[in-house]
Amino acid sequence: MFFLLFFIVSSQHEHRNRLSICNKLSYAIGGAPYQITGCALGFFLQIYLLDVAQLDPFYASIILFVGRAWDAVTDPTVGFLVSRSPWTRFGRMLPWILLSTPLAVLSYFLIWYVPPFENGKVIWYLFFYCLFQTLQTCFHVPYSALTMFISSEQKERDSATAYRMTVEVLGTVLGTAIQGQIVGMPVISLEHTKAAYMIASGVICLIYVLCALVLFFGVREKKGKALILSEPMSFLQGIRLVMGHGPYAKLVMVFLFTSLAFMLLEGNFALFCSSTLGFRNNFQNILLAIMLSATLAIPFWQWFLTRFGKKTAVYTGTLSVVPFMVLVVCIKSNLIVTYVVSFASGVGVAAAFLLPWSMLPDVVDDFQVQNPDSTGHEALFYSFYVFFTKFASGVSLGISTLSLDFAGYITRGCSQPEEVHLTLKILVSAAPIALIIIGLVILYFYPINEERRQGNRKLLQEQRDNETDSETDSTELANVV
Repeated sequence: MFFLLFFIVSSQHEHRNRLSICNKLSYAIGGAPYQITGCALGFFLQIYLLDVAQLDPFYASIILFVGRAWDAVTDPTVGFLVSRSPWTRFGRMLPWILLSTPLAVLSYFLIWYVPPFENGKVIWYLFFYCLFQTLQTCFHVPYSALTMFISSEQKERDSATAYRMTVEVLGTVLGTAIQGQIVGMPVISLEHTKAAYMIASGVICLIYVLCALVLFFGVREKKGKALILSEPMSFLQGIRLVMGHGPYAKLVMVFLFTSLAFMLLEGNFALFCSSTLGFRNNFQNILLAIMLSATLAIPFWQWFLTRFGKKTAVYTGTLSVVPFMVLVVCIKSNLIVTYVVSFASGVGVAAAFLLPWSMLPDVVDDFQVQNPDSTGHEALFYSFYVFFTKFASGVSLGISTLSLDFAGYITRGCSQPEEVHLTLKILVSAAPIALIIIGLVILYFYPINEERRQGNRKLLQEQRDNETDSETDSTELANVV
């Protein structure tokens, strides 16, 4: 009888933690706003500030760098506040996501509006760019940490992460398509271009709101032991806690260097295609080819990481894009060849951007195994991960725009000096390759292999089963009494 009761309780526990396809899709759709807006800003904000808002390259670099630096600083702060926020009837993470959305879409829309004055333009863009980044942090940090709370089963979380990876790459395709196709229409006048940017931003704002609503109503945040802080701690104690975990510190450094590499490529590729390769009317389609290829490659990389392990997948995927980075700057200006090279490089881009995210839950699990009495810090782990992503983006945009300024970039110029073409080739090829190599060298010392990951999974499952048994025994005792 005891064994039968244990079997029934275990079956109910497993069924309760199983996610439906609808749950996984709703969770995955919540990742689209970050990718759509990030793709639009990453690919188009620099060229928008230079050629549409007509800012000096120096001031554009200030806006891009300060905005991203501010955004990076807000990530640990929001992560700390989320970890200290109380549980509500909707959960701890979901209220942050819902309440931040309205102001986030408003500030995003105003980034793409050219104000009718000249003297305050820099302040305008800097203010709304920083405001949007702050509000989006209030969305994305809780969303990232939500991974740990949609289910206590590792298999279900991995499956939901695969759904998320697919939708996020689709989000980058959607962001590139919306922004690129609307903005890339034949230019009649500068006013026509300004209107096109505002139409694109309006469409993206609508998608942002719809995705947030689907996430809020389609996902149930599960309250468990991990949601309760073991003991209150200060902000600095939280920093020491997460960065003191060796595997996490190494993974963060890997992600920092590889993200910086691909942010340099992303931030300058549109300008490289339009100025250096001369594809001013086709660059948006070239970007779309890369993102479409990345989307199609996601199922392959999901199979690859389950077959050969996550660490091997990151090595293979990241290195696979290097030959195409070399080819794109070595070939002559040939549109067909550029399309082929760009489509092929998208396979590696998908792996390099998304596979490191699949490794983060393993680090959190490793920390919980080594520190079983320290719980409720998941938001801090995810917030610092996001922090270094945005820090890399800010550094890359600042370096890129300043480099172009020093090279003599001409705003809305029909042609650019040879120094600008050389600078763009370095920014989309040589510099990213060097950063990728540094990141992969650090990855070599990352200690969590498949054997350790599976061991952690078994230990955590045993802990959860023991907790379930204790809760069952307590309930039965209470009923008897």
